[in-house]
Amino acid sequence: MGGRMFGSGDLRYVILQLISEKPSHGYEIIKLIQERLGGTYAPSPGVVYPMLTMLEEMGHITGTSEGARKQYAITDEGAKALAENKEMVDALFARIDHLRQEYARQRPQQIERAVENLRMALRMKMGSLTTEQIHAVTDIIDNAAKQIERIG
Repeated sequence: MGGRMFGSGDLRYVILQLISEKPSHGYEIIKLIQERLGGTYAPSPGVVYPMLTMLEEMGHITGTSEGARKQYAITDEGAKALAENKEMVDALFARIDHLRQEYARQRPQQIERAVENLRMALRMKMGSLTTEQIHAVTDIIDNAAKQIERIG
């Protein structure tokens, strides 16, 4: 899609709204945003997790540890912030719905979902791969590209 998906402060309200609908872990929030946008965009963990920390520090959400993960739930203060900004939040989600519909008309959603799943898998592995594993991942991606080029 190009450019920034969310303006300043928008992602905070997207995350807060999603948590208000269903308490979630950070990775679940990333996937929920990706689903809402029809697979066209998934925020990186490097954006989502600091935002969750900020929302927690603001008292808008609470995080409960479940092993290595944290489940986030909205607080009364967070619900109040959503209510005070309801018009803006509704407009933001209307824009998200519009973008999803526009993009769905342009590209097959299944392919976009698969590409985003690949991106997410790569993001989650970065930094933990050996040189041998990097070569294996590169070979897998190159082979997939060759197979796609041959479809026709």
